[in-house]
This record gives sequence, structure tokens and C-alpha cells, in this order.
Amino acid sequence: MRNNFRAILTIITVLFCVAAHSGCAGDAARAASAVTGGDPHRGPAAIFRYGCGSCHTIKGISNARGLVGPPLTGLRNRTMVAGMLVNTAGNLSHWIEKPKSVNPHTAMPELGVTSQDATDIAAYLYSIN
Repeated sequence: MRNNFRAILTIITVLFCVAAHSGCAGDAARAASAVTGGDPHRGPAAIFRYGCGSCHTIKGISNARGLVGPPLTGLRNRTMVAGMLVNTAGNLSHWIEKPKSVNPHTAMPELGVTSQDATDIAAYLYSIN
């Protein structure tokens, strides 16, 4: 219960920071970096390298127009990740890195995403709206 409270508090804090600075991309990137520990500026390269755009539509990634998985723009505003995990930076990174450990039946493949790349991708996804 305590972990869920912390997760919800983290989400509220991120949303507050993002809402307070919604017009400033730099502020959103800094907030996303602070919450995830990743670098949102490295996220697009990792997204491209792992081919995330072949299944997902992602704002700011020119070749990310996939329709297999859900669009990832606005992910920071969602309550859940993959319909199974509370939307926290740790859960999002874990899902990106090892989706089959969360749901063995998911269509999302395990692509060998490193922990650092997963946190950078999460940071980028949290920085866009």
C-alpha cells in the first residue's frame, strides 16, 4: 500500500511540474529527467535504434507511425502502463526493458533494451505531451 501511495504521489508531482511548465519544452525535459533518472535527449536515438516506431506512434520521432501498439504521446498523463502497471518511471522503464516479465502474452517483444536505454526512452516519453 505504501508503494502505491508513493507511486501516486510521484505521478501527481510529475503532472504538477509538467502542468506548471507546459509551455516550456526544456522544463518538461528537466522534470522528466529528474523523475526517471534518464536523459530525454538520448531517448529518440534509442527509440529509433530499437524500432519502437514500427509499432507505436510517437510525437517528435519522424518514423514512429506504427499502429500495432498504442500511441505513446501523452503517456505521462496516463494512470497505467500497458494496462497492468501504475504509471511510474520505474514501472515504465521495467515494461520497456522486460515486457514479457509483466505480461507473457503481450505482443510487445523483448528487444534487449538496456536499463539505461529504457530510462532514456521513459524520460523522452514523459517529456512529450
